[in-house]
Amino acid sequence: MVTKQFKGSPEDADLTRADSLGREIFSDVANKWALLIIECLGDRTLRFSALRDEIQGISHKKLTQNLRMLERYGLVVRTVHPTVPPRVEYTLTEPGRALRVTINGLCDWTHRYIGQIEEARRRFDA
Repeated sequence: MVTKQFKGSPEDADLTRADSLGREIFSDVANKWALLIIECLGDRTLRFSALRDEIQGISHKKLTQNLRMLERYGLVVRTVHPTVPPRVEYTLTEPGRALRVTINGLCDWTHRYIGQIEEARRRFDA
């Protein structure tokens, strides 16, 4: 499926359409790795290896893919310092920091309801 380019005002975006740019953004940004990367970066600037160390279980490949996607969407800025070897750092942009506020809400919700969710899953699976 080819995603349509967005034209018009943000209020005109139909997020329910299958060919919506908004749906593509949801699909790409709302994955566990992207959310964890944004949360870990927070107000800091981190190198690739520091991010990988903080996010347990993420592979080199998945971290690279997600950082590139977040950079493409303008949520992360990648800075390469001309050293040998090159030092590469990642920082959230203003839109990335704004998205982090939403992610913080999701984290708060998870902490608040994880016990109830665990209990509901246990009952459902029984």
